[in-house]
Amino acid sequence: MSDYSINPEIKNLYSMISNHLRSRVKAIFVIFIIGVTIGIPLSHNLVDWLLSVDLVPDDVSIIILTPVEFIMIQVRFGAYLGASLAVFYLLIGAAIQTELVKKISNPSIAVIKYGIGGLILVLAGLAYSWYLLTPMLLEYLASDAQAAGVSTEWRLSSFIGFIGGLCFACVIGFQAPLFTLISLNSGAISRDDILQYRRHIWFTTFVLGAAFSPPDPLSLFLVAIPIILLFEAAIIWDSISTKSRV
Repeated sequence: MSDYSINPEIKNLYSMISNHLRSRVKAIFVIFIIGVTIGIPLSHNLVDWLLSVDLVPDDVSIIILTPVEFIMIQVRFGAYLGASLAVFYLLIGAAIQTELVKKISNPSIAVIKYGIGGLILVLAGLAYSWYLLTPMLLEYLASDAQAAGVSTEWRLSSFIGFIGGLCFACVIGFQAPLFTLISLNSGAISRDDILQYRRHIWFTTFVLGAAFSPPDPLSLFLVAIPIILLFEAAIIWDSISTKSRV
């Protein structure tokens, strides 16, 4: 019988992740409950606001098909918020403990710099989604359906999910330059490796865009292209900053 041994690095990584999760189970549970507690009442006000800001195109009605649909929207929003806060807490804790942070010069300054940069990119992603993508795509989809003679009645959960999916995809996608710069500055990957696999990264961006954006080609294109441009901008910025340090 063959003797299969586990790679020591993989074993150490698995052990580190397991210990990291076990030591934070109570904190994860508390953060999740806090997110649910805040998210459920917040979602009610959020839905009221979304329906009052003139996002719904003309001749489109928002309907509810089941008695519990509105309540389930609130529960799902609370669960998503709690899970997102818990994952963010885990990622921050894991990043602090990894060797990548230790390899970055002046880690305290780097954390502040990347934190501010990440927040700016989050706001940029939200602004791009809210002011450009959302109204344009909603109007396009409504006009396309009405031109075909279809009655445009949108389910409330689908309407909220469409807007939320666009915002989430843009917020995550707009972090591409931040992840790229952190990987380059920490030595996790070299610029030559990134350039070698540039086409693969572009393809992966479109695949992830299809996974997180609403299921139509126009949304995919409008989500993926800015992410690719931001990724390319990060490579250019790293090249300029590297030359200036030499």
